[in-house]
Amino acid sequence: MEKNGSTKGTFPVAVSVIIPVYNVEKYLDETIQSVLDQELQDFEIILVNDGSLDSSAAICQKYASLDPRIYFFDQDNAGVSVARNNGLSHARGEYVYFLDSDDTIDSEFLTGAYTLAKQDDLDLVVLGEIYCYRAKRLTAVPTCGLFIKKSLLDSYPDIRFPVGIQPCEDGLFSHCLFLMTDKIGFNPDAKYFYRQHENQNHVRINKETARILKQIPNWLELLKIFYDQHDIFTSRALKLALFIEHEPFELRYIKMPFDENEKEVLFRLLQNFMRQYVEPYLSKTDIEVLSVPFRYFMTAENHVNFDNFYKSYRTNRAQQFKHALFWVKFIPISKLRRKLRKNIRNKYIDI
Repeated sequence: MEKNGSTKGTFPVAVSVIIPVYNVEKYLDETIQSVLDQELQDFEIILVNDGSLDSSAAICQKYASLDPRIYFFDQDNAGVSVARNNGLSHARGEYVYFLDSDDTIDSEFLTGAYTLAKQDDLDLVVLGEIYCYRAKRLTAVPTCGLFIKKSLLDSYPDIRFPVGIQPCEDGLFSHCLFLMTDKIGFNPDAKYFYRQHENQNHVRINKETARILKQIPNWLELLKIFYDQHDIFTSRALKLALFIEHEPFELRYIKMPFDENEKEVLFRLLQNFMRQYVEPYLSKTDIEVLSVPFRYFMTAENHVNFDNFYKSYRTNRAQQFKHALFWVKFIPISKLRRKLRKNIRNKYIDI
């Protein structure tokens, strides 16, 4: 239900900043203020309260009453995907940015993204060094790392945040966008400030192995439906392989504390999906783009076989990393030394 905004203007703005809100009374003021303090002032803020039980709604109402660029909408608790989709349905900006309600952005954040997007006529701008360094292998990013031209979203109304999916709702959303355009730019200088606290979703989610294991088949089914509908299994097979490698393999199988039974279930699920829907369309060159661990994963006999390989692989990588850093310290030019250290850390970021 709309609480505010019905009497405000309908003229377009440069950027719509959409902020889904749920029980963030401690952080919301600072989040909103970081947008108000932007160098680029041609924006609107769309606050969508997802049935908060604290004073978050009152804070939203306060800001909406003080600034005509701020809109407030209220909904029954339905999850972050519904809140973001709801906010998007009201957006009037040429570009859209989704900001988490407990984080903040640097004062030049929107200026950098918007200037680059306009200058190069981009549909998507990837924001932040942590995502930009993976440019050649990038297949999905969190919402905080993506600046989106609204006309791209208008052209593909089937690309929205999947309801009932969390985590990976932002990964699936961004992946589908990456499939539909090649007009993508990168701004590694964009500064986004994550707030670390114990109630963050990713902290809680990483402990919920059984729930995540039940979710992953839904991710794969959504991907299958989307690729089928757009007839892109053949043309975008490498992108799909990179998505499977990054989201359910690296972020879940590798990094989450699954027990042995759960690992075997996930191992078979991903291996079967790759063999049925992805590998038939990959060229030899495509396969060489995939990481060494994922290539081994695709052909391993079982999860135990893969885990033994991966343990040895990680040990060797750690030794290579230490060796590379050791020799850098002998370089006399400090600027070059810092640059090389940074490149080495990016190369071995999986350690």
